[in-house]
Amino acid sequence: MLIVPEREIANLMTRAAAFDAVEQVFAAMAAGDAYNFPVVREAIGHEDALYGFKGGFDRAGLTLGLKAGGYWPNNLEKRNLINHQSTVFLFDPDTGKARAMVGGNLLTALRTAAASSVSIKHLARKDARVIGMVGAGHQATFQLRAALEQREFDKVIGWNYHPEMLPNIEKIAAEAGVPFQAVDLPGMVEADVIISITSAFSPSLMADHVAPGCHLACMGTDTKGKQEVEAALLARATVFTDEIAQSVSIGEAQHALAEGLIAESDVHQLGAVINGTHAGRVSDDQITLFDGTGVGLQDLAVAAAVVDLAVAQGIAIEVDF
Repeated sequence: MLIVPEREIANLMTRAAAFDAVEQVFAAMAAGDAYNFPVVREAIGHEDALYGFKGGFDRAGLTLGLKAGGYWPNNLEKRNLINHQSTVFLFDPDTGKARAMVGGNLLTALRTAAASSVSIKHLARKDARVIGMVGAGHQATFQLRAALEQREFDKVIGWNYHPEMLPNIEKIAAEAGVPFQAVDLPGMVEADVIISITSAFSPSLMADHVAPGCHLACMGTDTKGKQEVEAALLARATVFTDEIAQSVSIGEAQHALAEGLIAESDVHQLGAVINGTHAGRVSDDQITLFDGTGVGLQDLAVAAAVVDLAVAQGIAIEVDF
């Protein structure tokens, strides 16, 4: 079995490689060549942690495995560790033998940012110039870096429940040479693209905070009960997702569906847009929304790419198992 430790990931995986892996797996899912297993996600009753498993099988890429991990909300304050902790396990689909164990923390951040970035590439207006960030935590920095590569943005606006965290994303904007402005939530109406990346259980972004023609990537809702945006916003938008079953059960669509504002048939796979079987955006005043729930196949795709790179560079650790 091969081991690729967390410490090696930063020198192996690029944003471009993560983008390509995620885009390809979304396309494979929509084509029926890859599927995710049901998600297990539980509160363990210790350290307020959420722990679970996401897995799947990509027949096209012959990638089989799972990611184990979750969210430990006290890590940063108590231990100076990031709150999200995870490890990816890959298996040989021909034999079932363990193939690799890969550090999943940075990979999770990169693949989550890649997913919203893929949605921006395929759904945002070509002339999008202002990007809004709702959330300014650790993951928001990855989101903004990846998003800024998809359009010629000339302004970043940001809001966070704790305003003292806004310098996290202001720094990323400055690195890219793009001006930053802190706004209140109604000020998000200026944005052509909005990324929401919070762990909220009640909506912050409301339907009237979003202008016609905006593209939203809602990336924080991945558990039953979580909610970042008002359900009425999904009724105004054309809704896309990584996986429909997750979107309607643990994603933003769970709330709009429960309120009878949309039907499951109103939620579309982003992979269908990539494959050309769904038109995606059809007008400049259409609101598009990507409900990024996070699927195991994303983790497996980026982990498999990292293993190949680690083997090629002689970094992978081989152990008898």
